[in-house]
Amino acid sequence: MGSQHHLPAGSAAGDGFDVVVTPESAGWGFSSLRTLTLAAGEEFRFPSGEHEVLVLPLGGGCTVEVDGEVLELAGRPGVFDGVSDFAYVPRDSSVLVRSAGGGRFALPGARASRRLPFRYGPASAVPVELRGAGTCSRQVNNFATPEAFETDKLIACEVLTPGGNWSSYPPHRHDRTSAQEAELEEVYYFEFRSGAPEGAPSVPGGVGYQRVYGDGDRPIDVLAEVRSGDVVLIPHGWHGPSMAVPGYDMYYLNVMAGPEPERSWRICDDPAHGWVRATWAGAQVDPRLPFCGPRPQARTS
Repeated sequence: MGSQHHLPAGSAAGDGFDVVVTPESAGWGFSSLRTLTLAAGEEFRFPSGEHEVLVLPLGGGCTVEVDGEVLELAGRPGVFDGVSDFAYVPRDSSVLVRSAGGGRFALPGARASRRLPFRYGPASAVPVELRGAGTCSRQVNNFATPEAFETDKLIACEVLTPGGNWSSYPPHRHDRTSAQEAELEEVYYFEFRSGAPEGAPSVPGGVGYQRVYGDGDRPIDVLAEVRSGDVVLIPHGWHGPSMAVPGYDMYYLNVMAGPEPERSWRICDDPAHGWVRATWAGAQVDPRLPFCGPRPQARTS
């Protein structure tokens, strides 16, 4: 059972999409997410409207057509199998996605003012970093962060967390405009992978937990059991940890946008937990990382 901020798989489907999150449905101003499943040979057309959109393969490949121009996306078998290439679609576009072999595709978006060019994001250009250490180790694919790829408002990345680890930790927020924070609404979209041996009972699709909490003047209280296809909406407040229970690797797609004139990803740790970062000094990153793909280009806290 979900809540205003936790949307279980299937509960936010509509208009041919598996997930539909719009600023109107979320009750905010900028961030959006749709996900789409196509059978082999199937195609789907939709308008981007006032949103810039990325076409990001979660599993499988596709072609993306805008204004007669076509981009071919090689994609990937699944989110744990490598970094994917992607396409940037400008606002006010008619978009056609076609998949010869079938697949699943995420469409993170943001309400945009500028109409930037339709263009290709190669997997080889995606910065991959490892954050944290020990049981706080995770892999981050920064495919559409401010330093990696130009958009008008949209910021997006993927986080992969080995089973038993904690990510989005220490808890942090980005809901105020200050030197330390940039105001950003955020969507988390989850998928999981089970490590159970063949024939062993396990949670279908995997399971994890997500925490979101506020303060006295802006309350929010979420502790959600999340499964593949679930979405958590974060309009404000501290968010984290994201908990991958032992035996189930966790993936989440982060989609962020907000009213800031400068596209920036500035966060502030919860001061009650920020000290944890200092405990990682000299500690080793979980040897299960990176899951796949190129060696990370950076390690950060």
